Amino acid sequence: MAKIVIAEDERDIRDLITFTLQFAGHEVVPTANGAEAVEAVRRELPDIVLMDVRMPRLTGYEACRQLKADEATKDIPVVFLSAKGQESEVKEGLAAGAVDYILKPFSPDQLTARVAELLQQVGRG
Repeated sequence: MAKIVIAEDERDIRDLITFTLQFAGHEVVPTANGAEAVEAVRRELPDIVLMDVRMPRLTGYEACRQLKADEATKDIPVVFLSAKGQESEVKEGLAAGAVDYILKPFSPDQLTARVAELLQQVGRG
């Protein structure tokens, strides 16, 4: 399946997402903040990145902008995971370069299905 970098500062949520995606057969690289995520993406060159918006060291938006500015990582799809679903938040995420915005809370089945759909759309699944 796919290699996925997860960036989520809340450990319980990060563990749940990691378990859910590993159970679905994916290789998962969990990180706890935006800066760790950027390092992991540059090192691992994953198929997709799932990133929280509000994180320490770099927000998801800042981390996404850095990845999109880097020739080696600019084509890796980034998806934001956030409890903040206001239109302005979604627009900012898409403007930063994300391909999608998944609102929390979501069920493990919803997440697995959405990730599979996105991987297929970008030709990485």
